Amino acid sequence: MAFSLQERQILGLQGLLPPKIESQDIQAMRFQRNLKKMTEPLEKYIYLMGIQERNEKLFYRVLMEDIEELMPIVYTPTVGLACTQYGHIFRRPKGLFISILDRGHIRSILDNWPETNVAAVVVTDGERILGLGDLGVFGMGIPVGKLCLYTACAGIRPERCLPVVIDVGTDNETLLKDPFYMGLYQKRDRSQLYDDLIDEFMEAVVDKYGQDTLIQFEDFGNHNAFRLMRKYREKYCTFNDDIQGTAAVALAGLLAAQRAIGKPITEHRILFCGAGEAALGIANLITMSMVEKGLTQDEARKKIWMFDKDGLLVKVVVQSKHRHVVFHFSFVTVCVAELKRVSGAGRLFTHDVLKKMGTLNKRPIIFALSNPTTKAECTAEDAYTLTDGRCLFASGSPFDTVTLADGRVFTPGQGNNAYIFPGVALAVILSGVRHISDTVFLEATLADQLTDEELAEGRLYPPLSNIREVSVQMAVKVVRFVYANNMAFRYPEPKDKDTFVRSTVWDINYDSFLPDIYEWKGMNPAPDH
Repeated sequence: MAFSLQERQILGLQGLLPPKIESQDIQAMRFQRNLKKMTEPLEKYIYLMGIQERNEKLFYRVLMEDIEELMPIVYTPTVGLACTQYGHIFRRPKGLFISILDRGHIRSILDNWPETNVAAVVVTDGERILGLGDLGVFGMGIPVGKLCLYTACAGIRPERCLPVVIDVGTDNETLLKDPFYMGLYQKRDRSQLYDDLIDEFMEAVVDKYGQDTLIQFEDFGNHNAFRLMRKYREKYCTFNDDIQGTAAVALAGLLAAQRAIGKPITEHRILFCGAGEAALGIANLITMSMVEKGLTQDEARKKIWMFDKDGLLVKVVVQSKHRHVVFHFSFVTVCVAELKRVSGAGRLFTHDVLKKMGTLNKRPIIFALSNPTTKAECTAEDAYTLTDGRCLFASGSPFDTVTLADGRVFTPGQGNNAYIFPGVALAVILSGVRHISDTVFLEATLADQLTDEELAEGRLYPPLSNIREVSVQMAVKVVRFVYANNMAFRYPEPKDKDTFVRSTVWDINYDSFLPDIYEWKGMNPAPDH
């Protein structure tokens, strides 16, 4: 409907469209009004994804204009519900599906993808989707959602993004009995064939798209996430968002809290409830930050404690060999520091835990980071109420503003990885980085993008409505860092990094389909015969 009269005539569309020529403004207004009529998040998700399939530029315009309202729809928490219902709401395939039965043919499968200039791949094997567990091929909603945010937040061109799910089966019995399940009806293959398949996939991606192709691992099980990261990080341009992205956003929240309470990160004690990939990733980056601020590694590690389903984890020396030993304390007993929760088991920050945090700390820092919202360890209301409004709170999925009985109003911070991975990805793509070290994520901080007024409101992160600018500034900072530290391979080095980054941001305005029509001036007519 936005095609001009000339475009309609040249493209053979005249008469196939109503006579009115609409602006994108009117189309966006229609889109937004239709969304407002819907009440169910899943219904909104289906409608949004349908628009994305038909009109990408309109989709991203509306998403960017109302990112605070719509990010929870296209990503967590609604994307989790969409993944569980993937086979029931399926309309058309998105992304690339590679199964373990395709071994030996992955390169030819990549050739089937219509876009040839891919710069970023987000891949999952569906084993640990958010806090929902093994969803197998239904996990495709996660790479699709992540790459939506690559474009909406950082302006990375959508045709340069490739979502992939690797199907090796599922151990989810419910899905194996579901006639609408769309993956292999088999238990997960945990043999050497799994590793061979991932190896072949990595080799095929760089062979097809180049050594500097960014490959982001997403929602792999704990037992695979760390070993694959260690295996590939020096060989490919890759990172694991659950480990490194989550770590960066959690550290960013801690550094903002440092500003709010005037206490340096080196003086904090941090208690984790959960000891999986996210928790260990956060702990590692916090340790690096403390060391950067002057502590030794041993001193930094002594300030961090892990509490998992079996109890408090410590290390003791037995016959000159290190062994991990679990001490069985209740979680309330060991609540003496900031709480970080990253294992997805629901409301584990009980009223007793929160009250204990408030008793032991003047300004307790409470991060309930598990996704989706139903898996959060506590609500924002409980955290603020039970600490008398003294806590600094952040969650993985959004919570509404909280008003206490005395009238004080707090805006909960959302420790969303979307503050980190789009900007980092944009910087990595633009600078031609071949390997992504943890120092890149140590550089990806947000505290300097928070105003004093926002800190006073209880925010530990910038408003999501500003995320495009946050991501661009993040990309500029990382581009400067990688060139300064000889990590970049794209030359010549741009002199003005800010202008360089901003010049690459994808334009959501419609392109003209009119050909370049002109007359030859000064051409002599052919002679008469």
